[in-house]
Parts: sequence; C-alpha cells; structure tokens
Amino acid sequence: MGELAEWVSDGGVVVLSGAGLSTESGIPDYRGPSGVARGATPMTYQVFTRDPIARRRYWARSHLGWRTIGDARANDGHRAVARLQELGRLDGIITQNVDGLHQAGGAHGVVELHGNLARVICLACGEVTGRAELEDRLNAANPGFAETRTIETVNPDGDVDLDDAELDGFTVVDCTGCGGMLKPDVVYFGETVPAARVSRSFDLVAGARTLLVLGSSLTVMSGRRFVLRAAKDGIRVAIVNQGVTRGEPYAQLTVDAALGQVLPALVRHVEGVPISS
Repeated sequence: MGELAEWVSDGGVVVLSGAGLSTESGIPDYRGPSGVARGATPMTYQVFTRDPIARRRYWARSHLGWRTIGDARANDGHRAVARLQELGRLDGIITQNVDGLHQAGGAHGVVELHGNLARVICLACGEVTGRAELEDRLNAANPGFAETRTIETVNPDGDVDLDDAELDGFTVVDCTGCGGMLKPDVVYFGETVPAARVSRSFDLVAGARTLLVLGSSLTVMSGRRFVLRAAKDGIRVAIVNQGVTRGEPYAQLTVDAALGQVLPALVRHVEGVPISS
C-alpha cells in the first residue's frame, strides 16, 4: 500500500476502472463478490436489433432496473478518484462502467469506453436523448407496470430478472423524431467500441507513468488491452481489486481490498496524511 501511495503521489497516473468501483453504490458486477452467484446473460447487439420479443424483454427489464441505476450515488471511491484528479495526480480516467458515477463524484474528461445508460440513441437517425425522457414515455405507455412489480435483483447492465409471463402487454416506444428503434447508448456484446474512444485511451496510457486499474477483473479484452499495452511499453501497472484479475501477470503491484477504503487512503497520503501500510 505504501508503494502504491508513492506511485500515485508521483503523478502521471491514468485510471482504468471497472464494475468493482460501483458495487459500493449498490450496482452489482459480473464477476466480483457481488456477482459470483448470478448467471445473468448480457444482451447482444444482434439479438436486440433482430428479435422484437427480445427487445421488448430488454426494455421491460431495463425499465424496472433503471430505478436502481438512476438513483445510484457516487461512493467514496468515485469521490476519491475525482479528488486525485483535482490534486493533479491523474492524467486521465478510462472507465468500462456505464453508470456515470465518476462524473457524479466530481470527475471530468472521463473516457466512457462502453457508453452511458443515462443516454438513449436512435439507430435510424442517430439522435441522442436523455434516459429520463424515455422513462417518462415508458411510464405513460405502460401505466402501473413498474409500480406493481417487486424487484429482487438488478443486473450489471441495468436490467432485472423478470419472468417472461410478466412481460405480456408491455409496450416499447420508438424515436419521437423518425419512429426508429431506440437503444441505450452503450456498447453491447457483439458491438465494437468506437475507434475514437479506443484511440484516446491508448494515447492516455502511452503518456502515463502508472496505469492504475480499479475494480476490474480484466476478463474481457476491451479493458485488458490497455494493461497489455502498458506492460509492453514499460509503464507501471497497479491493480486494486477484490478477487483475482487476468492482469496480475502484468502488474508490479496488486492490492486485494475494498476500493472505498483504499482510494480515500491514497487521497489522504497525497494530501500529506501518512498511511500505516
């Protein structure tokens, strides 16, 4: 922990964050401690666009789950990252998360690799609108649907587990401008992360002294590729995550601990408060 604190104090840090950073805000992850028992299958782009029934199922479940995602608040880890940025120690933040909590915690200039659930895009005309507007329209098209269902589990993508029998009668709404198909402005499995985001992320990593991975198992190449690049270029890699990650062979430092504890401690160190370990 002491060496990690010194690395962060040196500055030139680029953060790569994953779902583990948001679990303390009540948003579960896929593979960490809050996701171990679940078998949620993420939506793919191909299924969403080609299967009207699957699309209706997604929007019904996402409509219910949005109450959890939309109401989530930044936690101590998010606020600590923003504070490190304010203190001039971070040169960039790359996130695999789609919850917008980095910005809610005060960070700016965040590269959202996989988009943001708070935005909705029309696949026909490309218009981007806010999720709050869509929720109002879904509530109007499906009166009483959300109020009469009990939510037990919210999945990392923001949808919920719901039996298909409860989907009967749910109405999906389309783009108000052109009548086209609406989709959350996030990258589904089967889609490619926009090239500009990837290029910007590689540029940030290339200029870093330290790549600090927060709360990611690095299971998918979307995030792991930046660790591989850092290792190839001789850039220090540090990982703070609860549980194993696929980045450990490339990291010089690994810390298995709660981010809500580690990150505020790093802030205190940068601000001149000694840490014990």
